[in-house]
Amino acid sequence: MKISSKFTVAVHTLLCIYRFNKEYKVTSDFIAGSTGVNPVIIRRTLISLKAAGLVNVAAGTGGAELAVKPEDFTLFDIYKASGSMEENIFGFHEKPNPACPVGGNIHNILDSHLADAQKVFEQKLATVKFSDLAAELKKAESAEK
Repeated sequence: MKISSKFTVAVHTLLCIYRFNKEYKVTSDFIAGSTGVNPVIIRRTLISLKAAGLVNVAAGTGGAELAVKPEDFTLFDIYKASGSMEENIFGFHEKPNPACPVGGNIHNILDSHLADAQKVFEQKLATVKFSDLAAELKKAESAEK
């Protein structure tokens, strides 16, 4: 099972807003140029991020800005805001054969392990502040020079 790209697009969008907001009007078209994603998708992403209180978006071509300090939100907040969060991140085949010793027991055997893995994943996302990513971006840019 793959987590939707909405999450990474949301992270990329926020990093663009953070990085370029003081120099440019950061619009959906501007962000699309960085992400390689259609501006319509970026607009939807911005709507989700705005609803979560992470960004402010000016009407028309006014651009976007962070609504929260970078140190005050995490990857988990972005994950939730992007609409990528699911009750179960692991997909499961729909009809295991209950008459089979494996099929009849697969959920009993595997479900708790998958739930534990999902908790660890979400807890890890909650430890990474957006400001950590911003610092990593700055470091990466410095290394390029």
